[in-house]
Amino acid sequence: MEISAGIQASLAGRYASALFDLASENGTVTAVESDLDKLEAALAESDELAQLTTNPKVSRKAAGQALTSVATVLGLAELTQNFIGVLAHNRRLAQLPKVIRAFRAIAAAQRGEVTAQVSSAHALSDAQLEQIRSRLTAREGRTVKLSTTVDPELLGGLVVTIGSKRIDGSIRTRLNSLAQAMKA
Repeated sequence: MEISAGIQASLAGRYASALFDLASENGTVTAVESDLDKLEAALAESDELAQLTTNPKVSRKAAGQALTSVATVLGLAELTQNFIGVLAHNRRLAQLPKVIRAFRAIAAAQRGEVTAQVSSAHALSDAQLEQIRSRLTAREGRTVKLSTTVDPELLGGLVVTIGSKRIDGSIRTRLNSLAQAMKA
């Protein structure tokens, strides 16, 4: 499996790569990915937990114990719990959100998937999302997972970002292009 050089070069990417290698050896990539989703949700829900991971005044031991307790409550696998302990011991808990994103990217690459960020002015229906997914899958030649956001400033249309490629079909951009053309 080839991992992007950008992911490998980052600190979070190196941790994510190590976790992915261990999960692959144990055959628990899906379980670890699920654990990381739970952990990310817990960080988003609890400001105190998020602050704990970034507060330099909290000792390694205290942060490790707190996150071990959280991991137990969340029912995380032993590998994931051990990994969190390593992050706490190395004072890298602040990198946890980036590690989670990097792990997802590595796992998706291994499965032959790519993630497309779709921004729209209004929430899209399931049928619309499926149509976008199928068109992007045909265009990219591999499975596409969609991550959606609503941005009312687009006025209408879509902005799709896949890696470094951006497809901007928003009304806001079209209006701006028209305004520039009229000035010239």
